[in-house]
Amino acid sequence: MIDRSHPLPLSRQAEAVGIGRGSVYYLPRPVPPEDLTLMRRIDELHLELPFAGSRMLRDLLKQEGVAVGRKHVATLMRRMGIEALYRKPNTSRKHPRHKIYPYLLRGLKIDRPNQVWAMDISYLPMARGFVYLAAVLDWYSRRVLAWRVSITMDTDFCIEAVEEAIVRHGTPEIFNTDQGSQFTGQAFTDLLKRHEIAISMDGKGCWRDNVFIERLWKSVKYEEVYLHAYDSVSHARASLARYFDFYNHRRPHTALDRKTPDQVYFNQPLPLPKAA
Repeated sequence: MIDRSHPLPLSRQAEAVGIGRGSVYYLPRPVPPEDLTLMRRIDELHLELPFAGSRMLRDLLKQEGVAVGRKHVATLMRRMGIEALYRKPNTSRKHPRHKIYPYLLRGLKIDRPNQVWAMDISYLPMARGFVYLAAVLDWYSRRVLAWRVSITMDTDFCIEAVEEAIVRHGTPEIFNTDQGSQFTGQAFTDLLKRHEIAISMDGKGCWRDNVFIERLWKSVKYEEVYLHAYDSVSHARASLARYFDFYNHRRPHTALDRKTPDQVYFNQPLPLPKAA
């Protein structure tokens, strides 16, 4: 986007693409190790207590002997892309530039694969640093249809995951997300419109509207991420690939009558028990 070798001054390039001039000259600093440790614990507490805001998290951390201010907790939460999950006032107020679509799943009977897909982004801690994980989930079967890892929480890796899911599995009737800017932007919504997919968005802060993918994050983190200290992005991708293969093919789900997501998605029968 910004070409430092181009004869056009950087300030003019920044103006042309609509970004602040200061961001062109800013060199990002690595996150201090103590903040990475704190972010990991905040992530664990957020999974356990999704309603906890920065004040409650500060107090919970203080109970554990961690002295940290509320503003610093709030800053780390923004960096991680998490917030306290509860119904907020004025949820119908729209983003000044992005259209917010209505929630289409309330009262809808979801009884077949590819009827509804859902997508979300989650923060994943590593040994040094962190990454973001985006996943596309089939609501009915809980099958992870596609996923991507990125070092930034932008739109591109979300679009790549959706495109892969469509190529591999066709198109859903409805696609549900939260109101994050990655999903309300024109590039993302235009992709869904081109494939004539109805767009559904959660009420702001209402985790129950997208509860199945919230449950997926809990499984991924407790069964995979927290058990491994990824030392690189490539290590994270390889380890997550193995986990999602296990999750789809072998992991039985109580909500699916002990079947795997693959068995439900592809309507495969359970294997016959082996003869004694």
